[in-house]
Amino acid sequence: MSTWLLLHGGGALFSRLPPTPHQICTLLFASLYILSHFVITRFKKHTDFATVEDDEDAAVDRIALSLCTFTLAVSLGALLLVPFSILANEVLLLFPHNDYIQWLNGSLIHGLWNLVFLFSNLSLVFLMPFAYFFTEAEGFAGSKKGILARVYETFVELLLLTLLVLGMVWVASAIVDEDTGSQESLYDLWEYYLPYLYSCISLFGGLLLLLCTPVGLSRMFTVTGKLLVKPRLLEDLDEQLNCTRFEEAALSRKISASPTSCWLNLSAAMLQEQFLAIQSRRLALELRRCVSPWQRNLGYPLAMLCLLALTAISVLVVCFHTLELLLDDAAMPRGIQDAPLGQVSFSIFGSFGAALQVVLIFYLMVSSVVGFYSSPLFMRLLPVRQDTPMTKIIGNCVSLLVLSSALPVFSRTLGITRFDLLGDFGRFNWLGNFYIVFLYNMLFAALTTLCLVKKFTWAVRAELIRAFGLHKLPLPVTRTCQPSKLC
Repeated sequence: MSTWLLLHGGGALFSRLPPTPHQICTLLFASLYILSHFVITRFKKHTDFATVEDDEDAAVDRIALSLCTFTLAVSLGALLLVPFSILANEVLLLFPHNDYIQWLNGSLIHGLWNLVFLFSNLSLVFLMPFAYFFTEAEGFAGSKKGILARVYETFVELLLLTLLVLGMVWVASAIVDEDTGSQESLYDLWEYYLPYLYSCISLFGGLLLLLCTPVGLSRMFTVTGKLLVKPRLLEDLDEQLNCTRFEEAALSRKISASPTSCWLNLSAAMLQEQFLAIQSRRLALELRRCVSPWQRNLGYPLAMLCLLALTAISVLVVCFHTLELLLDDAAMPRGIQDAPLGQVSFSIFGSFGAALQVVLIFYLMVSSVVGFYSSPLFMRLLPVRQDTPMTKIIGNCVSLLVLSSALPVFSRTLGITRFDLLGDFGRFNWLGNFYIVFLYNMLFAALTTLCLVKKFTWAVRAELIRAFGLHKLPLPVTRTCQPSKLC
């Protein structure tokens, strides 16, 4: 009997013990790592290493793949930092004495922020440069080929890159801050150099978000319109399907024609590629036509209304925060060393406002990614399913890490959330500058408004040009007159 009580009592006592923050962090990161692995393998170009000589390339590919997976997992962790912290605070407010959520505390949140900051520094400064140089390395001339030769060349290139970046940051710090103590502080690599370097990277990520997010907010309507089926009033799928069938039939006749036919002006390979593209388009149109009337007539308008509401709320929040910066110093972003969870809500509207903040943060992040891949400068980085080389995957992982690691500072600077920055995220030098923060908010509101006005007035301008027949006018041609010839 005593043994039975001891076993059952010990089991009950063990079941009441909450998991430690280290266990929860490990579980969360393992989940993000598995998800990142599935995402990367979905886009990565398949490489066949069939022969024995390709074992070295296969090992390099596996190492680079694991490093990219780690970096993408860190990016997802940085993306979830602020939403997870806000939701954890609201859960603790709703259930303050629940035994099943005792593991959700300030120590866990603070540990997550520190780990994301550490891994972001590690990925940006060492892992991603190592993955790129290791993928491109072949060993120095005259050295014995193998993995060790590639590792040796990679470490030499990393050392040179580290010295270059260290010198550039040191010179930049000396130019910005003329204090001798700030220049000498860069000698301490871990305590000052990496946070300062990450502050520069965060500022670059913030500027990238400032440029990409307004473009993405206007592009979200176009992307959503391509994914959803529009009502028949706005889109005639039958006409598009008939045109696609005619094009498919014409290409089929060209392919089946003899080589001496006058229709065969292109090579067979190019014709086959065009035929497959049009065939896939026809199948997609047939699937879209089979959509139910409820989804066609109700889904598209609701999606457009939701996008319009989220965009308008984002702009209004930023405008209100801009006015608040002029009146209250507490609106400035600041860093704290302890997370006061479960004491007060971070929104004046309670749980509903906190949930809206989380939705806005995710919406702005998705918009920034859409704007990033829509810009002409970064359009070539857009991954293709099962056809993306490893170097392009490394570039995508670095870009997503820069964007996501700047998201906590971005959302706090714009006033999307009132959750203050924890740990080293609040040590960035430019966060305390009122003029930078105020100008950042003004530029975001102005750029977003300009992009939206241009987006929604373009259709009206096009219809007016078409109505007045201005689209039929020839373009003006400028001619240069020469003395010996008539103009």
